[in-house]
Amino acid sequence: MKIGIGYDVHKFAQERKLILGGVEIPYRLGLLGHSDADVLVHAVIDAILGAAKLGDIGRLFPDTDASYKDISSLKLLSEAGHILYKEGYSIENIDCIICAEAPKIAPYALEMERNIANALNIPPDTVGVKGKTEEGLGFTGRGEGISAQAVCLIEKRGEPRFLKT
Repeated sequence: MKIGIGYDVHKFAQERKLILGGVEIPYRLGLLGHSDADVLVHAVIDAILGAAKLGDIGRLFPDTDASYKDISSLKLLSEAGHILYKEGYSIENIDCIICAEAPKIAPYALEMERNIANALNIPPDTVGVKGKTEEGLGFTGRGEGISAQAVCLIEKRGEPRFLKT
């Protein structure tokens, strides 16, 4: 078994949709980014790739590539999941935190969990999403943006690997 951690941050921007975990959330601001700027899904992608030592979101889906402009991050997540599975890994668990003063995350968390699970073709009960405020501290506390963290536990399928003795 291996564990990966992912982190992402995006600042708020005018005239952008707010997409978190593949859910369009009604809010006066969206997040700035090359894709749909789904900070939660980006953190999950980095956690998955990191667990298997397969790089990170920037290497796999560079913002210099026009084909990723405004793309749904769930599509990128699905592709990262396929890469992981080709390497012989299965996802055992994903746990996530979204740090934002607003909007409230709880009303959307279950849908976010389902979206992430569906993109990865894993059971919904293997994905957890929760929201936390920063009590007014830092850039998220001041309402300047949103950050997300994710951890992912993966397991190599098939025969176990043993070190030579």
